[in-house]
Amino acid sequence: MSPTRPAGNSTLPGDPPGGRRAIAVWGIGVSVYFVAVIFRTSLGVAGLDAADRFHVNASALSTFSILQLLVYAGMQIPVGLLVDRLGTKKVLGIGVVLFTAGQLGFAFSPSYGMALASRALLGCGDAMTFISVLRLGTRWFPARRGPLVAQCAGLAGMAGNLVSTLVLARLLHGVGWTAAFAGSALAGVVVLVLLVLFLKDHPEGYEPAPFPHQGAAYVRRQIAASWREPGTRLGLWVHFTTQFPAMVFLLLWGLPFLVEAQGLSRATAGELLTLVVLSNMVVGLVYGQVVARHHGARLPLALGTVGATALLWAATLAYPGGRAPMWLLVVLCTVLGACGPASMIGFDFARPANPPERQGTASGITNMGGFVASMTTLFAIGVLLDATGDDYRVAFSAVFVLQALGVSQILRLRRRAARRERERLIASRVSSVHVPV
Repeated sequence: MSPTRPAGNSTLPGDPPGGRRAIAVWGIGVSVYFVAVIFRTSLGVAGLDAADRFHVNASALSTFSILQLLVYAGMQIPVGLLVDRLGTKKVLGIGVVLFTAGQLGFAFSPSYGMALASRALLGCGDAMTFISVLRLGTRWFPARRGPLVAQCAGLAGMAGNLVSTLVLARLLHGVGWTAAFAGSALAGVVVLVLLVLFLKDHPEGYEPAPFPHQGAAYVRRQIAASWREPGTRLGLWVHFTTQFPAMVFLLLWGLPFLVEAQGLSRATAGELLTLVVLSNMVVGLVYGQVVARHHGARLPLALGTVGATALLWAATLAYPGGRAPMWLLVVLCTVLGACGPASMIGFDFARPANPPERQGTASGITNMGGFVASMTTLFAIGVLLDATGDDYRVAFSAVFVLQALGVSQILRLRRRAARRERERLIASRVSSVHVPV
């Protein structure tokens, strides 16, 4: 039987204790996610080089990221089920092997087709990391720490993005394509060794209760039960609506937009991409603290971020002459930095809506949202650029269409999710009164 805690403090019965060991173990999982994000975003600083290397146009270039995200999004529910069934360590281990092999394959790919296959393999491994890290956090830290732990995981991902922007970009132009990508793949080997030697799924004495797994019937039950919860669906749409503007900008189209449409040098464009990442890291800490203390701030923060992003994109794209002033681009990139932290709020709707044995599945469903939106927008921008002769104003207008869709779904689900969450909270308080100390 799991240990219990007094009902009088803010720790729920059966909550893990947290502490230094929890931070150390969770830190290993986060380091895996950190490396995965470096590999995922490496194409963002190499987009123009990839177009030259493989002799492809904008649509074909966007296919790299679209395929990677298609695999990532398609894997989210299966990965959530695997995490619930196999545990964090096994799934993370498989993920490291796959994304390292994908990065190494990308380094040596002689053709566009082989490079595509390598990015697909990378996307498959990358898909196994974030949900596993979220699950690791719920197993090692008290529930009240959930929002902050999730934001800190996202912060580590942004640090990985920063490494891509600053370090990998310089390596790429210093030592060349093959050496830069092959050298970065060594980071995957390092985190795999750490994972195998030191990572544990949960603290001693806090083993999850055994849960029967019955093949296809189990899969259907897990998915159906998670999807029935309004909080899961609301989490998906919050993630969908908030994440993709920054993801599209950092993953592929930000550098070409700033260089080709705004007339900036690659160095200045790189600095603005770095600003997005730094803003994300700062805002992530703020959002994590605010949501941990004031649960009612979740939806205002998410919708406020969507509104600010839409306003700044509209101002940038509609600026007379087609080229926005530097101050406006700086403000745009600063606001884009809030998109990642706002997307993490989606998990704060899905987490309390599902019991521990469904956390992986619910997180997988939620995590699909932003990546489906990113994939759709990446494809739309590539097609529109080719169709309009590289008119970035028209191409980036696709952002507003997906934001409008997402906001409509958030507004539709918000009341049902809030009512259901209140019912669960009341039920948990009643049951905690009867838990023996």
